[in-house]
Amino acid sequence: MKDIIHKIINFINLHSGEEDRLKVLENVKANISFRGSNFWILACAIVVASVGLNVNSTAVVIGAMLISPLMGPIVGAGFGLGIYDFNLLKKALKNLLIATIVGLVVSTIYFYLSPFKETQSELLSRTSPNIYDIFIAFFGGLVGVIAITRVEKGNPIPGVAIATALMPPLCTAGYGLAIGNMGFFFGAIYLYIINCVFICIATFLIVKYLKYPSVKQIDEGREKKVRYAMTSLILVMIIPSVYFAYILIQEKKYNQKIELFITDEFTNKGYTILYKKIKTNVIPKKIELVFLAKKTTNEELQILNKRLKNYGIENTELKIRQDTTDIKKYISNQINLEKSILNKKDLTILQLEKQIKQNTYNNAVVLAEAKIIFPEIENLAISNHTYDENTEKSKVVPVMIYESKSELSKSSKQKLILWLEQRLSREKVEIYRQQ
Repeated sequence: MKDIIHKIINFINLHSGEEDRLKVLENVKANISFRGSNFWILACAIVVASVGLNVNSTAVVIGAMLISPLMGPIVGAGFGLGIYDFNLLKKALKNLLIATIVGLVVSTIYFYLSPFKETQSELLSRTSPNIYDIFIAFFGGLVGVIAITRVEKGNPIPGVAIATALMPPLCTAGYGLAIGNMGFFFGAIYLYIINCVFICIATFLIVKYLKYPSVKQIDEGREKKVRYAMTSLILVMIIPSVYFAYILIQEKKYNQKIELFITDEFTNKGYTILYKKIKTNVIPKKIELVFLAKKTTNEELQILNKRLKNYGIENTELKIRQDTTDIKKYISNQINLEKSILNKKDLTILQLEKQIKQNTYNNAVVLAEAKIIFPEIENLAISNHTYDENTEKSKVVPVMIYESKSELSKSSKQKLILWLEQRLSREKVEIYRQQ
């Protein structure tokens, strides 16, 4: 039994394959400062991430995650806490603050100058952190620090950079500032802080588990002060992080209860929901719904509000918008939202499709009718022609090219023009004989 336990301990032992600790600390300290190559890498990562978010390119955003050097000062702060090195901690936090400010400034300027202000899915996904982001940051941080302390680094480092995703939420916060949407800014910066804090805590735990020696102070009194200061900082970091986790868990549970309520009371009964909005920033909280056809009386609404408690949903009011004005307003808002999301290329395609439709005539039908009145016409084609395009005098005139064995007489041409204007409901039509 003892042999089995011993084998299990050796199997999960992190000391096996561990890099020289002095060398690890040197590497950690070297990656803290944003000078020289690290500064240029940081600047490029900010621009790449901003462009990727702007054009909604997942591949580009992943590239920015891979080249981002933001993990350096966060891991440095974790090591500083773990070995009670106040100078290392101070240097790491200072560089992280500088990198954060630079990231916000550069991304804000980029998005302010960018002609494309649409809120893409890559941006939107980084404005609403949830409990899974905490798990990803913490366990991703664990993997990253374990890899840093190994002789053979292996493949985890790129994966950790992608999973923990520090640069995209920072640039998304810059986007929020650029468009004046503080909800986006606070949501994105909240996700960024969560990632930083939990990566730092993961680093601290691994450093403690591996029993890295604490930095010895010359003065014992100073050593005690540093230890007390470090312990206070650890508590300051852990307590808010536990609070963050608690808040996100409660929010997730609340949303799950609401989804269950809506599914049981409406979706499973065949009612189509056009619109759903949950407001948690008001007292009481509100659930707003718009149905396709269902009409709800005040008595039914009161019963539904009472049923909320059966699902554990407290301090929440259900509101069903069913006035024609509300539904029309919702549909109008959705149409405006869809229009705003369409990028320039999509709008160009729509314009071209519209132009093609306007430019299309049923030549076969017109030819069959024209032959009855003008037997000499053998074939014809009608199409719109734009005169003085891109000017104030721009106008569109239908032009008909016809084939005939002989030229139409002047009176026949006039009669054909009058007939086409009436037939096509146009004020002016031009005709030409194909030579």
